[in-house]
Amino acid sequence: MAIREQIQAALGTLPGAEKKVAHAFLANYPSIGLSTIAELAALAGTSAPTVLRFVARLGFESYPDFQRVLRADVQAQLMSPLERARSTGPLTDNPALRTSFADIAANLEATAKAVPESEFEAACELLSDHKSACYFLGGRFTDAIAAYMAAHLRIIRPNVRHFDGQTSTWRDQLLDVRPGDVAVLFDIRRYQSDLVRLGELLVERKARILLITDPWLSPIARSARVVLPCVVDANRTWDSSVAMLALAEALIDRVSRAQSDNARARMQTLENIHWNNLPGR
Repeated sequence: MAIREQIQAALGTLPGAEKKVAHAFLANYPSIGLSTIAELAALAGTSAPTVLRFVARLGFESYPDFQRVLRADVQAQLMSPLERARSTGPLTDNPALRTSFADIAANLEATAKAVPESEFEAACELLSDHKSACYFLGGRFTDAIAAYMAAHLRIIRPNVRHFDGQTSTWRDQLLDVRPGDVAVLFDIRRYQSDLVRLGELLVERKARILLITDPWLSPIARSARVVLPCVVDANRTWDSSVAMLALAEALIDRVSRAQSDNARARMQTLENIHWNNLPGR
């Protein structure tokens, strides 16, 4: 796991002073982690020994060791598809399809380990809140998953909407967002600046954000209520979205089961609408 992901997963087990260090690091990632121990301690309102205990708890032998891995994380986060293509090397003699599927299977397994069950349940609770509208949006490649998820949940619960149209129209659609509404945002590395800005505007309108992102965490994570990191690096030119789609389907299934009576009623109503509009009826 990337360092941000490790810290996110460990938050619930950290002692009070070390939790302050974790919060300071996450809120000022990555720059504060590349500064001195004294600067991180001052920002967190703790001491240098507390920072060292925090780093040791994450499994690092020293602060320079921690920073070395952090720099590698940041470099991986910023890699373009062209740079990833250069780093993957030539094809091997292994069957391409099996190799690709094996990499994807590894991503699914790693994502299952990276997402705390408590965070998954918290996400399902947000999605099950019928009193609040639920908005969906993703980035250039992930918006298809956001639309897919919205299409399913629209059948299960009311007031599900997908931000559509050009970026310039997103702010128009913010007019209907009310305090307590839920916004599900998908954002992966080389994070989309307009999507990050939309997240900030949603927070200003007091919406609750569920972020589905990668192990390095989109900047939207700073203001998200729930963050679910998915492993997207599959040793290929392009990042893999399979784990994100699998997570979306797991959320859909969990919410469907939790809302079984309401979901069945809405699905039956939809079936009746389809049946009554068949040709010849």
